[in-house]
Amino acid sequence: MAKLNIKKMNKNFRGQLITYAMVIIAFVVMQILIASGSVSYLLQGLMVPLCIYSIVAVGLNLCVGYLGELSLGHAGFMCVGAFSSAFFTKCMLNTGMNETVRFLLALVIGTLTAALFGYLIGIPVLRLRGDYLAIVTLAFGEIIKNVINVLYIGRDSRGFHFSMKDATALGLEEDGEVIVNGAKGIMRIPSQSTFLIGVILLLIALFICFQLVNSRSGRAIMAIRDNRIAAESVGINITGYKLLAFTISAAIAGAGGVLYAHNLATLTAQPANFGYNMSIMILVFVVLGGMGSFRGSVIAAVLLTMIPEILRGLADYRMLIYSIILIAMMLFNWSPKFVAFRQAQMEKLFGKKKKEAV
Repeated sequence: MAKLNIKKMNKNFRGQLITYAMVIIAFVVMQILIASGSVSYLLQGLMVPLCIYSIVAVGLNLCVGYLGELSLGHAGFMCVGAFSSAFFTKCMLNTGMNETVRFLLALVIGTLTAALFGYLIGIPVLRLRGDYLAIVTLAFGEIIKNVINVLYIGRDSRGFHFSMKDATALGLEEDGEVIVNGAKGIMRIPSQSTFLIGVILLLIALFICFQLVNSRSGRAIMAIRDNRIAAESVGINITGYKLLAFTISAAIAGAGGVLYAHNLATLTAQPANFGYNMSIMILVFVVLGGMGSFRGSVIAAVLLTMIPEILRGLADYRMLIYSIILIAMMLFNWSPKFVAFRQAQMEKLFGKKKKEAV
């Protein structure tokens, strides 16, 4: 039994190292290509979004793949993290605060705010299961987006002013400033998100998730996913562990939202940014990459974000080819025949290496 546990630990650790190495090598290769001028400006502009989608997909995989709960509200958690961090940054612009310190504080505030919303939403929502939970989390994302679209916040010498009517209803002084301007969102946000920061946050998100799922809490979370009744019968705190996983998942999505906000000059809560389609797109990354595989989520997020841009020159055929690639990836990942074929090839390859080593 001890030998089996050691082998399993070694396998998990090796898988973690492969994932970290994959991200670092990809970053180094892209930096070399960018420095040599081999990458177009269009693809260079995709580097930060690739990190954002990878981070949020890793967080959602923790909820869907390990907790076993279908959430369609992660675009809402992104929205919360993005707007809370952008609001802080906007308020601190003229205070003389160091830009790096300001961004780090914005990152902490956005992540903690998303975690708080995840915890508060999770208390009633996680009592539901299956389709009901998906519907409620989807409703949360839509409510957050619509509330921000009608929210106006301004600041003058008298303090902050709030309204849900229009900017003039704030009653600001002449030197007052509108920070959140309803559907126009928050404007003139400093662009501080970089490819390096995105990769660092992705590695941190992967480290947190790996440490969680390989810990005692992670085993309890997976036990709840596999058999809720059996887990409860041996004394596992169902509500506590589900809240833990859901809150961490929301916090990671909030960190992705912070990167998203500071990659744009203007942040708006439009459907294209934080709507239903965003939640579905992130869920597609998780499903195609393999539920329970953080490495697969990162690979799927990168491939499925880059492919439409790479195929942009094909005009009308671009989305047709993209759809065919989606179907092919789904079959390759989930078709029993393809799964058996992959396993046979891996056993043949590694079995041959073991024989040579012996």
